[in-house]
Amino acid sequence: MSTTDQTHAPAAQAKAPRMSRYTSEKKAGTSNQGLHTKKSIILTIIMGALLIYSLLPLFWLFVNSTKTQAELLNSFGLWFSGDFALWDNIVATLTYNDGVFVRWFGNTVLYVVVGAGGATFLAALGGYGLAKFNFPGKKAVFAVVLGAVAIPGTALAVPTFLMFSQMGLTNTPWAVILPSLISPFGLYLIWTYAMDAVPTEVLEAARMDGSGEFRTFFTISLKLLAPGLVTVLLFTLVATWNNYFLPLIMLSEPTWYPLTVGLKQWNMQAQTVGGDVIYNLVITGSLLTIVPIVVAFLFLQRYWQSGLAAGSVKA
Repeated sequence: MSTTDQTHAPAAQAKAPRMSRYTSEKKAGTSNQGLHTKKSIILTIIMGALLIYSLLPLFWLFVNSTKTQAELLNSFGLWFSGDFALWDNIVATLTYNDGVFVRWFGNTVLYVVVGAGGATFLAALGGYGLAKFNFPGKKAVFAVVLGAVAIPGTALAVPTFLMFSQMGLTNTPWAVILPSLISPFGLYLIWTYAMDAVPTEVLEAARMDGSGEFRTFFTISLKLLAPGLVTVLLFTLVATWNNYFLPLIMLSEPTWYPLTVGLKQWNMQAQTVGGDVIYNLVITGSLLTIVPIVVAFLFLQRYWQSGLAAGSVKA
């Protein structure tokens, strides 16, 4: 064997394991890529099914809002039929019974603005105070808040009604607004969020500069708590807008009904002797009821996502 062959033989032997290792790694990478692709297809199918499941009721609601009363009862529910009567249904819904739907809509907006807005503000005050200040009995307050989160609101509706009836507040807007101001889950959420979102060093620097606690809260802490506040506002807004059982037992005067109770009363008319059957108005009213919720969610989601992104970049 020549000297050249002897020189290149070890090099060839050294390259062989490397090529074998590269080939095995390539095969493993191809296998993992195929596995990930398979998982992605399965997840895509699952997400598509969930998307259809979520949007199908909305599609049904929109389709049937375009039908007249006769077409609503004599056509396939998941597709259009006859004349496109959406605008006529909207006008009839807003003008039926002297425009009581508009009154119910205004009542709902009142309950949401005062109730959900007040609940978010009180949750911000309470959660921030519990997160950044120490005081005797703090652990007991924590236990009470957790216990309140575990209690469903419907379990407190009847005791609240009995208490409000003795105070003379039933059949008034305060019977709906005052219970809506309490949000144990919102308080707990702001509490846990404020622990990390509001650095103690920032508060100490503000105090050294002579800033009072309320000024620090409104000028510094609220900005840092913005993503958490938007989250709580979304939860309380949806809960107050969809609140049904509490207004049902608290209110007996139709002029103070929210949309949920009012639409239920329209739906019950078909079950009474001589009642006016207005299923098309009930469906159209339900469509109009969800539009503000969708708009509010899309509007607030922008601030929610931007706040979370800002916090991640800062971290």
